[in-house]
Amino acid sequence: MELVLLIVAMVVVGLLVGWIAGFIWKDKHPIGVQGDYVTAVITAVVVGLIAWFVIPAMGFSPGIRNLGVTMEPALGALLVLWLVRVAKR
Repeated sequence: MELVLLIVAMVVVGLLVGWIAGFIWKDKHPIGVQGDYVTAVITAVVVGLIAWFVIPAMGFSPGIRNLGVTMEPALGALLVLWLVRVAKR
């Protein structure tokens, strides 16, 4: 149940990042608005799952894991969206 909640939360984070990207990069959608949403959701889910499983395996505390799971997916999705824009120039 915890993993399902994590995936749902990461999908929501990805959708929010895709929406925010429209405000950050106005009129720059090289893969389209829907592409921004899909890219942000996929990136947020992948980064969130990696953070959820890798951070405890590295020996960090649950507090650090929670901090990583809340920050890394959003930052990772923004980074990937920026890289897509740089690559499409």
